[in-house]
Amino acid sequence: MSLNSKENKVRVGLVQMSCSAVPQENLDKAIARIRELAQQNVQIVCLQELFTSLYFCDVESYDNFKLAEKIPGHSTDTLSALASELNIVIIASLFEKRTNGIYHNTTAVLDADGTYLGKYRKMHIPDDPGYYEKFYFTPGDLGYKVFDTKYAKIGVLICWDQWYPEAARITTLMGAEILFFPTAIGWHKLQEIDTNNEQYQAWQTIQRGHAVANGVPVVAVNRVGIEGDMRFWGGSFIANPFGRLLYQASHDEEELHVEELDLAKSDDYRTHWPFLRDRRIDSYQPITKRFIDQD
Repeated sequence: MSLNSKENKVRVGLVQMSCSAVPQENLDKAIARIRELAQQNVQIVCLQELFTSLYFCDVESYDNFKLAEKIPGHSTDTLSALASELNIVIIASLFEKRTNGIYHNTTAVLDADGTYLGKYRKMHIPDDPGYYEKFYFTPGDLGYKVFDTKYAKIGVLICWDQWYPEAARITTLMGAEILFFPTAIGWHKLQEIDTNNEQYQAWQTIQRGHAVANGVPVVAVNRVGIEGDMRFWGGSFIANPFGRLLYQASHDEEELHVEELDLAKSDDYRTHWPFLRDRRIDSYQPITKRFIDQD
C-alpha cells in the first residue's frame, strides 16, 4: 500500500510562461492558464518562481521592493478564490513583504477548498551576476515545510534550493510525497542554447537525483522568455521516483502540461531500492560543518 492516505493517482500541472513588467497582467495570465489546466482535470498546479513580475533580481534597485506584497494578501486571496472555484491546489511563488525592511522569496500553498495552508520561505539565497537575490531576500526562517493538501502531502522548495540534496532529503523525511520546485533560471540572451546545454543538464540532473535518492516524483517549473540580458531556459520537467523523465518542456515556448502521478509507486521504488532504510544516520553529524578541516 502507498504511504499516503489520499488517492494514489494525482494529476499535477505546471505553467511555464513569460512575464511582463505589470504584476496584474501576470496574475491574470496565470489565472487564465490555470483555468486551461482545470479543463484537463488537473488537481495540483505549480506556478514558476516570482510569477507576478519580471525577474527583478538581475539588478540591485530599491524601486523593486515596491513589487513585494503581504502573504496572505492580494495574490493569495485571488488565487484562493480560484482554487475553491476549480477544486484544485495552487502553489504560488511570490515576493513577500514581511515588514518594513524584511522581505522573503516565498511560496504560498492554497488548498482545493481555498484554504491558505501556509508558506515556505526560500532557505538558500544566491548572489551571482544577474541573480542578486541577497540584496532583496532575507533567508527563510520557517525551516523546510510540507503541506497536507486534499490530493497529496507536498513539499515545496524554491530555485536555488534545488542544488542542495539536504533540502530535498529533509523535506521528504517530513513526509512529502511530491517535491515541487518553482524556479527562475536561464543564460545570457546572446548565447546559443546548445552552448549552455551542459548547465541545463546539470540543473535537471541534480533534481532527478533528488527523485532517485528520496523515492518521490519531482516537478520543476521554470519561466521562459527574454528579460533584460537573460534568456530564461524553460525546460520545466517532471520526473518519476526513479528519475525517469515523464515530461520536459521546450526552452523557448510557453507551455502547459498535466501529468498523472501514481504515488503508490513510491512504495515500490523504496522497497526495491531501500535508500532510506540503509541511511547511516549515526554517521552524518559532520554534514553540519561548513567544511571538514583536516588540521
